[in-house]
Amino acid sequence: MTPVRRGQWQTASDVLAQLSRRPGITRAAVARELRLSTGSATEVTARLRDVHLLTEVPAPSQGRGRPTTVLRAHPQGPVVLALDLRQSSWRSAVVTLDGTLLDQQNKRHRSRRAQVVLSNLQREVERTQQRYGARLRLVSLAAPGTIRDNHLMQAPTLNWAELDLEAVIAGTGLPLLAGNDATLSGVAEARTGAAAGAGTALHLIVEVGLGGTLLIDGVAVQGASGAGGEYGHMPFGDRSRLCACGARGCWDLDIDGRALARHLKEPTPDDPYDYTEAVLRRTDRAATRAVAKVVAALATGIAGLVNAHDPDVVTIGGLAIALRAAAAPTFEQAYLDGLMTFHRGSPPPVLAATHQPDGPLRGAAALALDHLTSQPAIAAWAAQH
Repeated sequence: MTPVRRGQWQTASDVLAQLSRRPGITRAAVARELRLSTGSATEVTARLRDVHLLTEVPAPSQGRGRPTTVLRAHPQGPVVLALDLRQSSWRSAVVTLDGTLLDQQNKRHRSRRAQVVLSNLQREVERTQQRYGARLRLVSLAAPGTIRDNHLMQAPTLNWAELDLEAVIAGTGLPLLAGNDATLSGVAEARTGAAAGAGTALHLIVEVGLGGTLLIDGVAVQGASGAGGEYGHMPFGDRSRLCACGARGCWDLDIDGRALARHLKEPTPDDPYDYTEAVLRRTDRAATRAVAKVVAALATGIAGLVNAHDPDVVTIGGLAIALRAAAAPTFEQAYLDGLMTFHRGSPPPVLAATHQPDGPLRGAAALALDHLTSQPAIAAWAAQH
């Protein structure tokens, strides 16, 4: 076996980054993207095969011509565990270097008590570590709240605050990356989804409340403390209403199932997500009017953010897609009415997210793979193999 030399770790990192963002890429395409000679690309990929980081497999037949191969994650290579925590459930997937999701799980909470949920996630980490052993290198967690240094500062929709999320990896010796679910969903769209290639993209997701992120060249703008993108807590709503976050007039309160219930003069739902889906299935006039009001509030807020950020594209996910479709003319009119005049001639398109419903999971995976394909991570893995 010929190990990867120290001077080649940067090139090896670049090759693996291409693999994680473009699964099934050919060695020739990697060479073009990285401006490597054919010989250099062949040498680096051979060394990465030697240390079980990638492999080459035959490409699907394209008819006549010389058969080619594509790069894939090595079957004995490193993996990460991606976790997506939601208000009523959690999801998990083991992710290989080429972004393939394996061993996917989707389970509803039996209890929403923070310690119970975190214990369940910790057991999933332990189970995965038992199965994959030293191949498991990292845990990446998407959570519906404000995250700072692996601490959940506020999660108003779960009524959680001031939680150390590293409880999820207790006793495993694994590192944790924790991030806001909407931010990570935006990362997935910017990397391989509807916003891929955009210089400046705005991503918004509606589930229980609204979250999002601004992305510059595929990187989320996190703010001074990592808490950027809390768009649902901008004062676009009725300031007579106090949000669970502590602020008044939060946009959150005007764009999900809680707002629909208020317009319909029904009790606040225990699960605003399921309630929204139920209202969207209704055909009575009261439901139609309620949906139109929520859609107008959503579109008006998006226009305000477009005026502030001037993005190339806006992507929407979660319930925002179904809400917009249920009252498309209302959405379009409210969006245009809220834009500054110079934007109206060529408004940024508002596109449905590609990665539905696993945007947060894929975003968590993408950031984990960034770490897994870094020079120090490659060096550590190569030293063990």
